[in-house]
Formats: sequence, structure tokens, C-alpha cells
Amino acid sequence: MTNIKIIKKETSSPLQKNVLTEILPFFPQNIRDLVLKIPDYMIAKIEEIRIRLNRPLVIVTEKDNFAINHKEITKNLEQGYFITQADINKILHLISQSSIYAWEEEFKRGYITLKGGHRVGITGKAVLNNGMIKTLKDISGLNFRIAKEILGAATKILPYIIKSPTEIEHTLIVSPPRCGKTTLLRDIVRQLSMGISKLNFLGVNVGLVDERSEIAGSYNGDPQYNVGFRTDILDGCPKAQGMLMLIRSMSPQVIVTDEIGTREDVLAMEEVLNSGINLLTTVHGADINEIKRRPNLNMILNSRIFTRIIILSRSRGVGTVEDILDGYTYKSLLLKNVGERNG
Repeated sequence: MTNIKIIKKETSSPLQKNVLTEILPFFPQNIRDLVLKIPDYMIAKIEEIRIRLNRPLVIVTEKDNFAINHKEITKNLEQGYFITQADINKILHLISQSSIYAWEEEFKRGYITLKGGHRVGITGKAVLNNGMIKTLKDISGLNFRIAKEILGAATKILPYIIKSPTEIEHTLIVSPPRCGKTTLLRDIVRQLSMGISKLNFLGVNVGLVDERSEIAGSYNGDPQYNVGFRTDILDGCPKAQGMLMLIRSMSPQVIVTDEIGTREDVLAMEEVLNSGINLLTTVHGADINEIKRRPNLNMILNSRIFTRIIILSRSRGVGTVEDILDGYTYKSLLLKNVGERNG
């Protein structure tokens, strides 16, 4: 079997190049000075900037973790600058625009989306109300996940999922974390929405349920990523509810979500199929066998809802397509002559 390296570094959008300009305003001056020490060649490789109370500031790239102090960038994390409570408080103050209470809903979800599509994960002590998380307090960790938009990331897999000039195969993307799943999904949405002349695909109305604001990266209603001219976005909406809302109101030809898994998701997907709408979604997992061990997901596979299953990994770098399976037979469809490395 031959795999495909789909993510090409040279096609990165300006989002990636301007990352420091967009992120720096949310750091206090002492941390800005440290981050500005990152050399240009490393900026494009940054995936996360980790802020943890009384622990070192960590820069996460595809292959390594680095710490920064006032003299150097080092792989020895013990030599890095250690984050103080004052640092975290100042960052929260800057992110929340001086009103943390106004961001209580975002804190409850565990993340905040910034302009540019970047997302800040938040950890701390959960405040419960009737067993449900009301908000977080005593914030101890912040994870700045860097937005990366790679136009053309989906080009090599699209021939496997295009069915006709206006239809696609019902497609499931299976991927472990940090393997390019969202980047791939986003570019599929963009190309389906815009049309693909080389594949005689005309372009369709895409309904996107972006529950965690990761795919479109909407900021105050404005998508920070290019998701195409014909894409309608329900931002921050639970997947199951969002799918039903789109069916009733937006006449989509394709509905897209990220990270399914609940019984409610399964029922909503059945409604999508019964409405004659194509479905594209993702799930966390390393392979089909892992998915089968989770009851709701096993039920999805057994129902043969999906006619195409794409398996991602990092075996040749972020965005490696390990296999593309027929959803009925689980046989590989991946052609041997498309396995050359890109980038």
C-alpha cells in the first residue's frame, strides 16, 4: 500500500506568515520579547505555544518542543522561562478585553477563538452547577493553537470522493490528533463550495456545523479561513442540532461537521441521509479497529453510512493519508501511482 503526503508547506496561506503579528498582542511585554526571539525559519513550523503555571513557556513544532529564555531557544525545557501567575492573569486580561465575565460561555467550552482563526485552549478548576460545568476559575494553562490554512491540501484525495458533478461520496475522515484532519476537512469544504473544474465538479451549497469554531475559525461572525462562496456556517452550534437546522433552513447539498461520536450525532446523520444530502465528517482514531471499539461509532460503521473512509497519520509528516477505504468492503482504493511525496 502506498500512502500520500497531502500537506504541502509551500502552499501555506498568509495566515501562517502573520502568526506572530496576530498572537503577540495577547501576550504581556516580557513574553512578547521572548517570542520575538523565534527565528523566521521556525515560525512557519509552530503548531502551539504552551503557557503553564510555574512551568516553562513551550513552543511546539511538528517534531520538537522548545523552551525560550532571554538568551536562547533550547530543547532543554528546564532552561526556559517559567510562567508566573501574573503572566497568566495578564494574558487573560488581554484576551477577554478586560472583561473575563463576558467570556464565561467561552470559558465553559474550554477555549476562545481569536481573530485570525487561532484558538486558545484553557484549563483550570471547573465550577459546577447541578453537575454541569458553569465556567473555569484558577486558570493554570493556556494553549495557543496556531491557525494554519493550506490551500490545495485536499486536491489529491478529491478524485476518491467526487461522485458526480454535484454529488460526493458520504465520507468519514479518521485521524489521531495533530495529523492535519481539520486542515484537510477545511480545504475539502472550500473546493466543494467553489467547484473543481478539473474534476467536472460544479460547486454546491455546503452547510458547515462548526461546533468548536475550528473549521471556519469564525470571529464575530466572519470566517477567518477560506471556506468557499457557497458555504453557510453554524458557528458554535452542537452538531446534532446544527445538522437538523441546516436541513430545514439552508438547502445544503453537502453537510459537514467535525468529530462525531454521540448517539444524537448518529440520529442526526440518519436525517441527513434521508433528506438526500451528502455527508462529510471526521472522528478521532488511528484506524478502523479502534473506531469499532467505541459503541456509537461501531454502530455508524455497521450501518454502512459512509461509502468512503480516509485514514490519516503523521507517518510521513502531518497530513499523511495512510489509506482510503471503500465504506462497504473496507478494501483499499488508494492508487499506487499517487504516492509521491509533496513538499
